[in-house]
Amino acid sequence: MTSLGPLPFTILILLAAWGAGTVAGRWMLRGQPEPRPAVGGALFDTALVGLVAARLAFIVAWWPQYASDPWAMLRPGDGGYVPMAGVLAALAFAGWRAWRRPELRRPLTAGLGTAALAYGALAFGLQHWQSRAIGLSEAVLTTLDGRSTRLAALTGKPIVVNLWATWCPPCRREMPALAAAQAWYDDVHIVFANQGEDPATIQRYLDAAGLDLELVLVDRLSRLSEDAGARGLPTTLFFDATGRLIDVHVGELTRAGIAARLAGYSQKPPMPAQAAAAPVR
Repeated sequence: MTSLGPLPFTILILLAAWGAGTVAGRWMLRGQPEPRPAVGGALFDTALVGLVAARLAFIVAWWPQYASDPWAMLRPGDGGYVPMAGVLAALAFAGWRAWRRPELRRPLTAGLGTAALAYGALAFGLQHWQSRAIGLSEAVLTTLDGRSTRLAALTGKPIVVNLWATWCPPCRREMPALAAAQAWYDDVHIVFANQGEDPATIQRYLDAAGLDLELVLVDRLSRLSEDAGARGLPTTLFFDATGRLIDVHVGELTRAGIAARLAGYSQKPPMPAQAAAAPVR
């Protein structure tokens, strides 16, 4: 499973970690007279500062990929964050809040520690569970010209499987970036697995969008979504060369988000901003 309904597990883990930290912080305040400091609000502010700092650091690090589409900077759902920058900013902010309000020192420290432990444990557990529960599907798929194939036939290179549909707006928005990545990263298989539509509908969309893609597969029964537990589109699955799941992303990807993820799979340098999809022949 990659999400709980429309909510990606990453969001749920963040909320669970914040809740655990709030409970721990309030526990440290037990017995103190009212009014007690709002440790939950302080934790939320700290987390927000950390997320913004992590996002800004990622934008700076991958600015060339954002240059061709600056609006992509406003799509934080692409998963583009620098965790260390976020942690340092959050700690600095928490230290400042604790310095200004000494009564927050103990509960905020307890809350941050508990939240960090909860997030680490849940994120590790989710990754371990997904890597064991989600593998390369054995479902029989077809190419646009009707030939049968399976994803397992692609092992030997890292594999990126994008689950998409022509009616899905974020799928359409991310398609040019994924198409450019397919043309650039020749040592990675990037598979476009359409969910639930017929070859004629898919081909009409590709022709209208001016995209000439390789490895476009037809999954009329949405077996890949079922096998991966994907509850929404787009969902992108990242496998290593042996077919082991490494990462899952629910939602739209940007050029920077794709380049950052594939930096760990491909031997090629990051996809440049001007990289384009193969032209329609």
